[in-house]
Amino acid sequence: MKMTNTLVALATLVIAAATVADDGREDNKYLGQLSANPYDADSVSNPYGVGSPYDANSINNPYGTYGSPYSNKSVSNPYATEAPKLYDDDGNYRGRLSSNPYDAESVSNPYGKYGSQYSADSINNPYGAGNPYRADSPTNPYGKGIGIYDSESDGPDVDDEPAVTITTPEQPAEAPEPVYTFGWPETNDE
Repeated sequence: MKMTNTLVALATLVIAAATVADDGREDNKYLGQLSANPYDADSVSNPYGVGSPYDANSINNPYGTYGSPYSNKSVSNPYATEAPKLYDDDGNYRGRLSSNPYDAESVSNPYGKYGSQYSADSINNPYGAGNPYRADSPTNPYGKGIGIYDSESDGPDVDDEPAVTITTPEQPAEAPEPVYTFGWPETNDE
């Protein structure tokens, strides 16, 4: 009887956890870094890291959710409306990594804010977010790149507070005045 109650409680706990976890949304699902760096494990240009065509969550997997030409969440579907989102290290939204040229938020839309080569927010602007000398630029072959997140994600968890807090030391109450003596040393000539 005791064993049965334990199994029922355990089964109830597993079902409750599955129900909470399977709400249809995976918050902040990180898919890697859009980067030209082939040596970074988080770069989609690394075929042995997150860029592997065998990884289920890779944008390079033609049979996966994010790489299939038929998935609505895919970077390679020219009709996708829920393609992955791009965020820089500061949490700034940089558009959708999509091949859809008609989506207003797509990096492939040459007239959109995130696809135009003249927009400061576009990764296609070599003087803006796509500057190859920036560490978070996707075109920098030695840089980190820009983060790719699931379409339902809110992007990276960025703290609103600065990482370093600057404090000033407390002033001492009253420092004693230094004593300076000048002249010849005293001698005991009596």
